[in-house]
Parts: sequence; structure tokens; C-alpha cells
Amino acid sequence: MVQDVASPDAAPASGEAPALRRFGYAAVAVLLVGILLGTAIGLVVPRFRTPADDSVEAGFFRDMSSHHAQAVEMAMVAHAASGTPGIVTLAADIATTQQAQIGYMQAWLRDWDLSPTSDQRPMAWMPDSAGSVVNGLMPGMATPEQLASLRRATGKQLDVQFLTLMRAHHLGGIHMAQEAEKLSDDKDVDWLADSMVTAQQGEIQLIDDLLKQAQSG
Repeated sequence: MVQDVASPDAAPASGEAPALRRFGYAAVAVLLVGILLGTAIGLVVPRFRTPADDSVEAGFFRDMSSHHAQAVEMAMVAHAASGTPGIVTLAADIATTQQAQIGYMQAWLRDWDLSPTSDQRPMAWMPDSAGSVVNGLMPGMATPEQLASLRRATGKQLDVQFLTLMRAHHLGGIHMAQEAEKLSDDKDVDWLADSMVTAQQGEIQLIDDLLKQAQSG
């Protein structure tokens, strides 16, 4: 017995056309919903990926901005008062580099819709940081008394104080940046932290040379 197979060009049976149209409308509706949903997810997901308010990245940027601000302050004092050309140049380099890095960090915090400051204690983003902060000062930071002494100093005393304070300041900053680089998986944060480590390690070598000259002078 030969089965009667309908030709592709054959007219649909009664009731078939409305069913096909309904299927078509449903497919289009599903497609539109998918497009809208995909667009919405695309807009929302980047927000989920930005660092949170209590993240390593946000804490590091806030703390390092404050840390850098003191370095800029000390460098400006030395730049204005030192009579040693090598120290004047070093102080200018430190002030401009670290002020620019403050700009990077503050801009990223704004891009993440986060406040530039926080009510968390300094170094809260770093595990096992107990003891790193002394009298509210992060690693390597000068005390108010040391800053006051630097502002009063002149000549050789100024040079030695500035180089000594900045050496300790850089060592503290390098420690913080290395910890941030180790704890964060944000490539931009890692890049900036690594830049800080490289720059400040190079400056420490120059500081050591200048310090020897200042102490022997």
C-alpha cells in the first residue's frame, strides 16, 4: 500500500495555518524577551564586577591615597627648602609621580561609585595587619613631630631628615603595594601597585646614595 505524502507546496490542512502563525508569534516574542534580557544583564553585570566598598581594591586605594599625600607633602618641603640639586630633583619626581597616582586611585574609586574615604580602620583590607598601624599611621608614615621638625630644618639637617623619612615611607608603601598586588585579581590595580613598587625601589637606591653624600658632607 502506497502512503499518500503531501507535497511541500500543498495547501495546509484546515486549522494548520493559525497554529503556525501562533508558533511564529511565540518565537518572535521569546526572541525579543531574550534580547531585552541580554541587554539588561549586559548593563548590570559590569556593576557586579566592580570592587565592593569593603574590597581589597577600595581599601588599598583609599589608604594609599592618604599615604601618598604625606609623601607629596614631604617632597614639597624638600623641593622648596633644599639646596642640593639631586634632592630637589628627587623631591620633584616623587611629588609629581605620587600626585598623579593619587589621581588614578581617586578616579577609579569614583568610577566604581565608591566614596574616597571610609569609616573602616586603616589597613583593614590587609589580613594580619594588626600592628601595622601605629597611632593611626600606616607603615612608614612620619609622625606629626617628625613632619614639624622637617619643616623647621635647613641645610644638611633638612636633607638628612627628608631622605631618612622618605626612605622609611617608601619601604612602608612598597609593603602595602606588594600586599595589594598579591591579594587583588584586578589587573588595573595590580598594574598600578606594581608601578609603585618598581618606582619606589628605584628611588630608594637613589635615596641611599644621596643620604651617604648628605651625611658625609
